[in-house]
Amino acid sequence: MKKERRKRLAGIALATALAVSAVLPFSTMYAEAAKQSDVFTAPRTGLNANAPDVPAPYSTEERKLLPGEPTEPAPGTWGYDRKSGTFTHPQATPDNEGPQPFNGSLPYLDQNQYIKNMKVEGFYPYVAGWGHSWQATFDWQGRRYLYDYETTMYNVFDITDPRNAKRIAYKSFDTKVEHQFGPFTVKYNKELGKTIAVQVYEVPRYGVLSNKYTNPEEIEAIKNRKMLRGFRIYEVTSPLWTDWKLLSETALDPNADATDDVQQGSGGLDVAVYDGGKYLFLAGAPDDSFSNTEYKSYLYSAGQMAFDISDPTKPKRLSTWWVPGQRKGEEKEYNKNPRAGNKTSWMGARMPLFIPKPVEEGGKYGYAAMGGFGFWIVDISDPANMKAVSHIDMPVSVSGTEGDNIDVTKVEKTGMVYYSGYPLGEDCHEPYKDIYAIDVRDPLHPKIAYVLPRPTPPENAPFTDYCQRRGSFGPKRSGYAAIQPGTPNPLVMPYAFYNAGVQIFDLKDLKKPTIGAYFVPKMSGEYLSNDGSGFETSEHSNPVHSIFVEWDRNLVWAFSNHGIYVLSTPLLGEPKYGLPQTK
Repeated sequence: MKKERRKRLAGIALATALAVSAVLPFSTMYAEAAKQSDVFTAPRTGLNANAPDVPAPYSTEERKLLPGEPTEPAPGTWGYDRKSGTFTHPQATPDNEGPQPFNGSLPYLDQNQYIKNMKVEGFYPYVAGWGHSWQATFDWQGRRYLYDYETTMYNVFDITDPRNAKRIAYKSFDTKVEHQFGPFTVKYNKELGKTIAVQVYEVPRYGVLSNKYTNPEEIEAIKNRKMLRGFRIYEVTSPLWTDWKLLSETALDPNADATDDVQQGSGGLDVAVYDGGKYLFLAGAPDDSFSNTEYKSYLYSAGQMAFDISDPTKPKRLSTWWVPGQRKGEEKEYNKNPRAGNKTSWMGARMPLFIPKPVEEGGKYGYAAMGGFGFWIVDISDPANMKAVSHIDMPVSVSGTEGDNIDVTKVEKTGMVYYSGYPLGEDCHEPYKDIYAIDVRDPLHPKIAYVLPRPTPPENAPFTDYCQRRGSFGPKRSGYAAIQPGTPNPLVMPYAFYNAGVQIFDLKDLKKPTIGAYFVPKMSGEYLSNDGSGFETSEHSNPVHSIFVEWDRNLVWAFSNHGIYVLSTPLLGEPKYGLPQTK
């Protein structure tokens, strides 16, 4: 740390701490520091003079840990070091929620914006989901459309000119009387001469089941929930979902019909993998036997499934692959995992296989992030007989999601895939979620090569570590390679990073990857209500929760808690503002 920065930190007034003490009444670490008159935080200056206060902290006093659950980390084993300006993450934490500040946390929501080697091409004050949303684009009759959506609503934008995007439709879903919306992908099927959409549906992760270990009635509410636990296939006939033609409905439960009120299993998780050809890959638990998982608010441990949808009106189930230990009756294998019994870890897939090359084009391998079961390479050359080739037991990182995303857009050129989980807690009250570069050039013997650098704040920020900025900090996802338009740059990887905004990793030197660009928006703001009646104040904890990359236009769309940013960077090349011309 430079001398002037060290001096700036050392000169922060203790008087500021008196205001913080009202904000941080439950922080053991803070209380201990206060006794030593060592409490400090950044003063309110510039754009932060009138910044919103942070929410009150989550009280650990009300929390009762379950048998086997990780305990709270001991004071002094983690936290912020004022001398070095760095933060040490806890080695393990119980499942937690809400603000959990420490000595050094900002008492306000930083309103500054930080940018390096990037340009804001546009901003649109619309929000589909405060903690997560999905996106999809497709071209139709010379225009490009973007869906930004959650399970209860969607916005549709005409983004043909990204600098002048227009919202053309909005729809909300009352899931008490109509079926929820679901993650989808849209692709043109050359054989059929039609544009096809596949939309999947999963049981709720929040709002119904809070704790399966203490609330058996909530388990029954999930098991008896009336919904399609599977997928629908549509013919896309206009930019608007309400106009699409339903071609088929398929339950993942092999013993159920799509029209049955009650079905077993989880349904389909996240965006299915479909490239417009013959095969469909998705993640899901097809029945209730896929149940060995620790996570409190989820009943299922999803495997990987393959379908033949060459006739989209009659999908054919091909195979289901899972890790030994995921199913009821496989507890002996399950209990070998160091996470068994911790009541916290997500065990099983959160997303479908990550497939760099379609099977129809000679693709042989899919890469699976199986939560606490680690990283797997799966032979998919015969989708009716998927089989494991190799795997890596990844380092334990509890709490938070350990195995979620795999970026495969570089593997054809570099032999590397990039594997990560993401944080679930706030204020870095969990182990940091590294992004692991895994060398898969020998698919029988994959190995961790290195981790990508952890983002650090710029010199002009009123904090020296992103953990101080509040909310969540860590990688979310690099977008969806299966649905983002264009050919990915093999040496550049954008990543959503919550309170660190969008971080762009420069991979030109695989031995020394760097962060070549970033855009970090303010922590909170106002966005236009969906009915257009006025503005609403954003939730604080997930400032940038998703990105969507238009590789064919060199644009990164960042979805924040207060709106949508359109970004460009010289690392990707000059942005293109019209619809790309197809050859």
